[in-house]
Amino acid sequence: MRNVHIDEVDALDRAVLAIGTDYPPGHLLPFHEHRRAQVLYAATGVMELATAEGTWTVPPDRAVLIPAGTRHQVCMPGVSTRSLYIEPAAVPWFPTRCQVVEVSALLRELLLTAVDMEPRYPEHGRDATLVGLLLYELAGLVPLPLDIPLPADPALRRLCDAFLRHPDVHDPPARWAAALGVSERTLGRRFRGATGLNFATWRQRACIVHSLQHLAAGAPVTRIAARLGYDSPAAFTTAFRTLLGHPPSTYRTAP
Repeated sequence: MRNVHIDEVDALDRAVLAIGTDYPPGHLLPFHEHRRAQVLYAATGVMELATAEGTWTVPPDRAVLIPAGTRHQVCMPGVSTRSLYIEPAAVPWFPTRCQVVEVSALLRELLLTAVDMEPRYPEHGRDATLVGLLLYELAGLVPLPLDIPLPADPALRRLCDAFLRHPDVHDPPARWAAALGVSERTLGRRFRGATGLNFATWRQRACIVHSLQHLAAGAPVTRIAARLGYDSPAAFTTAFRTLLGHPPSTYRTAP
């Protein structure tokens, strides 16, 4: 199915529904939720998904798993998506929180092929076998640290939101503590309690995740490193590899 809204077909008695959708540049899907679990894959472009808990950046060749009933919005700067909408009972292993995952070459081809199946595909045969293989491949995916957890505390959330607009890997915790009127030690405790990460780890991750949009757009590593405050391109590359296990070049969009 292509360019069909899930609400039009949600009632079909099939465990998996596959829909391909083309979005114009700069499109924003406002906050909404689905009854089914969703696997959202961008065949092109970089997506950013947001919930009340945080944000998830989804580069090329990655997908995001969205649990059933999760209220979310998605920013799509010109992407073509392939989505699977899955009955929760068919994926008891599905995460309870959104996750970004790597998409293998096999899974990519399965996702691209699935959108051409008949909506009410036969329960036995080629399409049913394809669905079974999709579910098998999905169950083995490993999450990537491409989420930025955000605090519920309004004052701390405002500081985090401001940082995400202008990330700087050397932004001092003393500035945040002063803005909140607390000591750096108190800031550290509050930050870990609110996000699950210590301040330095969150700051580093936010900078690396921010770089993905620029990498996909073809910006040079030298310029990205300088914009984020790294002392050198090598320092940025080392931090990138430490977080994601690969150099920045692997996250560029293929020409």
